[in-house]
Amino acid sequence: MTARLIMKLRVENIRHTAPEVLHLELVHPQRPVLPEWTAGAHVDLRLPDGRIRQYSLCGDPLDRSRYEIAIKREMNGRGGSIWAHENLQEGSEAHVSAPRNNFPLNNKGERYILIAGGIGITPLLAMARSLRHSGREFAFHYCTRSNVEAPLLDELVKVCGENLHCWFSKEGKRFEPSVIGPYTSGTQIYMCGPQGLLDSVVSSLSGWPDDNVHIEAFQMTSDENFKPEPFEVTLASTGETFLVPADKSMLDVLRQHDFLMSSSCEIGLCGSCECGYRDGVVIHRDKVLPTSKRQDRLMLCVSRARVSVTLEL
Repeated sequence: MTARLIMKLRVENIRHTAPEVLHLELVHPQRPVLPEWTAGAHVDLRLPDGRIRQYSLCGDPLDRSRYEIAIKREMNGRGGSIWAHENLQEGSEAHVSAPRNNFPLNNKGERYILIAGGIGITPLLAMARSLRHSGREFAFHYCTRSNVEAPLLDELVKVCGENLHCWFSKEGKRFEPSVIGPYTSGTQIYMCGPQGLLDSVVSSLSGWPDDNVHIEAFQMTSDENFKPEPFEVTLASTGETFLVPADKSMLDVLRQHDFLMSSSCEIGLCGSCECGYRDGVVIHRDKVLPTSKRQDRLMLCVSRARVSVTLEL
């Protein structure tokens, strides 16, 4: 795990793209070109008090002159969006990391189905731009309450054209997963949005292999029945063993013992604290790792273990 470059970018343009959503264009005050990125990537926005929040890039990956993000005001969130809405304006300085991609668009598909709910449009808009550039076939299903409350709708219409299908619940049109149709080997599905939408789509995808279905959530795993238990963590490199109490994470414990660990969101969404492991039964509670990697990788901020686990730092 390496430290990510932090840049001081200037807010060049800012506007409301929906009543509670700000669209920001960020540029470097001196350099005309920003670090490259691919569709599905996000950046860290570092707040003055040290908090870090992740926002997906929604612009054109081919345009490296600026980064575009959209921030929805979440009154019941963790405070980052409220700070952004109340403090960022044109000319403001924003501390932003180099992009990282935990939700990459692959090149395996002959056809792509993109499904977004509300602010979940941000990574998928960038994907639609990339698919259009490459001439690949895609359909975009956008689910919101109304066209007025649909962030970035104007941009999406320009990018998708007749490939766009809008589902506005206030007009009585709710997304019907049956429109996806049966599994076909050349089709890839990408989804981002509220958990209810994701769950309804996933439950309808009988027969679809995991490798053809890609999901990004923007909320941490919630399970009111889950009760964390203490366990031991051993470091393969040194043989040291530490107790992880029920109310602490592996990340917390490692820091207490002076291990400098990379992290960002600390709720299992960003992938910054990914770590290898062996010799343990791990309880995965992140939203990042695909099934194929969970046999030997975990997220230090939210993953737990039954009895013990050995880490490969």
